[in-house]
Amino acid sequence: MARYILKLLFISALLNSAVAIRAQNSSSPSPSSTNAASTANYSSDSSPVFADAHRLLQLGKYDEALAQLKDLEAKSPETPGLPHELGITYYRKSDYINAIAHFQKAQSADPKDHEATQLLGLSYYLAGKPAEAIPQLEKVQTWFPSANIDASYILGICYIQTKDYPQARKSFAKMFSVGPDSAASYLFTARMLLRQDFGPIAEEYGRKAVALDPKLPLVHQLLGELYLYQSKIPEATSQFEAELALNPGYAPAYYKLADAYSRIQKYDDAEKLLQRSIWLDATSTGPYILLGKVLEKKGETELAVRALQRALTMDPNNPIPHHLLGQSYRTLGRAEDAERELKLAEALQSRQNEKP
Repeated sequence: MARYILKLLFISALLNSAVAIRAQNSSSPSPSSTNAASTANYSSDSSPVFADAHRLLQLGKYDEALAQLKDLEAKSPETPGLPHELGITYYRKSDYINAIAHFQKAQSADPKDHEATQLLGLSYYLAGKPAEAIPQLEKVQTWFPSANIDASYILGICYIQTKDYPQARKSFAKMFSVGPDSAASYLFTARMLLRQDFGPIAEEYGRKAVALDPKLPLVHQLLGELYLYQSKIPEATSQFEAELALNPGYAPAYYKLADAYSRIQKYDDAEKLLQRSIWLDATSTGPYILLGKVLEKKGETELAVRALQRALTMDPNNPIPHHLLGQSYRTLGRAEDAERELKLAEALQSRQNEKP
């Protein structure tokens, strides 16, 4: 599910970048040419040949748009911009293999088709071919070095997936406008590595950030989260405590430290930390859910119910607090309420599992 959401985020953000590239292309001086129909001067936005296909594409009718374009291809295969249009349509349909084939043709027909080059790189990435994506996205960096942050992000992810970590660090440093060898660049890259499940390298980069700047905020938080995931409780506890020493107003550090304490049954300490986290930030559901679990463990079931009900007012479709609330109701002898919450938790969890 997380990968699916991330994929949608990539597509949405980078289609916006493609629009930005098109706008920059259309506003820049056009190359001198005596052939008004030259492919190099082609603009899909202004070509009436593709008007119907564009309308269908805007309506999300990808197959109908493809049928129109393929009919045009059969009748007039040399139509300027046709490979570009086919590539865009396949891309919008998430058929990245066919998008790649047509963007390659568009690129061959017009080396100045920057949009086709960027979307070719993105299609390679989304098709699971990061090595092939890198050369295309690197070109985008040279064309628009300060305007294409989304492409910098995808390029950095491609470097991670091909295990070129120094280049990834340079991409993320560029994204965040920090030095490529700075402590911040190692922190940003460590966070991206952790998100991509490159735990050992993320730890190495996190420790490098600490070595470069021991007082850098959030780097101890990152290492603590990594150790907590690995169930290295003493190491996680040490890192969260170090984060709070540097960053005492950071609510998530209290929450994660409480999580570490709860795993070694230090429930009183965990409860105090969760209260602090909630005082600093009452908008996050995580501390309320964990507080419910901790209070239930302490035998304070009625208070646990209140904490879990609060979490559900914030996130009613989260199966975890429903399940915990069902268990608490069962402890209180409220069998009907317990059955309702447990069934709802199961239904919500099944619905989540069905999503790609």
